[in-house]
Amino acid sequence: MSENRKPIVSIVMGSRSDLPTMEACFNQLKEFDIPFEAHALSAHRTPDEVIKLSEGAKERGIKVIIAAAGGAAHLGGVLASSTTLPVIGVPIQTSALGGMDSLLSTVQMPGGIPVATVAIGKAGAKNAAILAAQMITLSDETLAEKLDAFKKSMADKVKADSVIEVE
Repeated sequence: MSENRKPIVSIVMGSRSDLPTMEACFNQLKEFDIPFEAHALSAHRTPDEVIKLSEGAKERGIKVIIAAAGGAAHLGGVLASSTTLPVIGVPIQTSALGGMDSLLSTVQMPGGIPVATVAIGKAGAKNAAILAAQMITLSDETLAEKLDAFKKSMADKVKADSVIEVE
């Protein structure tokens, strides 16, 4: 989290074992200089704490919640059920089904409880941070400029590497 600044993104992981995947999210938020908080809470083992966290998020200044969970990945849905803030789900890769179980549990929400869902694993964790930044840019012009520069930098790198020399 950025020092002495209130977090505007809340990251909730189903367990501490999700940390290696979510480092991609943390790093991307840091690159954009977006202050965030991180918690490890289970939708199944600590549902009251999950709901308490999401119910109080807006009051604490949170603008977007990112939920990372594997297996029976109900965390995003539980968070989304108790807040009007946007929730982004990151399906964690699992050993049993490679993350397809997480993906389907995260994306298949009932009508009225939306969870924006990104890719399985580290790419999804990075994309969750970028999607959160895009949501926040709706009311933050400085961040919008950073995001524009980020996107331009990605395009410039692809263009620079686009010519393939063949002998």
